[in-house]
Amino acid sequence: MEDAGRLHRDPRRGCRGMTYHEQGRALQAMAVEFPEVEGHPNRLPFAGCLTLVDVASDKAPNGARGHRVVLTREAAEAALPSLLGMAVDYKAGWDGHDARQKCGIITAARVEPKGEGQRLLVSGYLFARDFPEFGAVAGRTGSTRRAGTLSAQEGHRALQDGDAMGMSYELADAQVADMRAPVWRLTRATFTGAAILLREKAAYRGTSFCIGGRAGVKTNRRAAALA
Repeated sequence: MEDAGRLHRDPRRGCRGMTYHEQGRALQAMAVEFPEVEGHPNRLPFAGCLTLVDVASDKAPNGARGHRVVLTREAAEAALPSLLGMAVDYKAGWDGHDARQKCGIITAARVEPKGEGQRLLVSGYLFARDFPEFGAVAGRTGSTRRAGTLSAQEGHRALQDGDAMGMSYELADAQVADMRAPVWRLTRATFTGAAILLREKAAYRGTSFCIGGRAGVKTNRRAAALA
């Protein structure tokens, strides 16, 4: 089957969305376009895995009344536009959410295609000038495996450890298929942001977060060429 790509612009959202079809598979990706500014002091690229789709969380997230949850692939793909432009935040100690401590912005997101993965991947920029604690770790290395909350210095090292940090989504208007089920299946939701935290504190321990690299979600060579 011949490959076919389709790129569209949604004027209501001021972003570009991409659906790439290859051998019956569809890849969904969206990104907000920003002009390149060489050496911008307040833009520090980040990338991470925000959550997994069609997979039950390892523990109950905040607001789920003690229920583990499953974010369906269909709900995640439908909610991608709501994720773009949302803030990332962090809490002192790196053990939860603080929606008022916004330290960056999500500019791109994609859901891995069926058969290739179940990750919802995001990337964007941290405000490195406004939050020097992030800028201070760029280009440095280090690691920590200490459980619980972290001091500021330990947090700096953890940000450079690909195994230490994760992410956690923030939702509104979530719809649950069956409120009586032990595991809630989310069939619809609106993303309102995300938190950077210790992976062990996230509802999904399969998430990740790292500083550096280009702020953009890569799909594959063909899809990237269409962007």
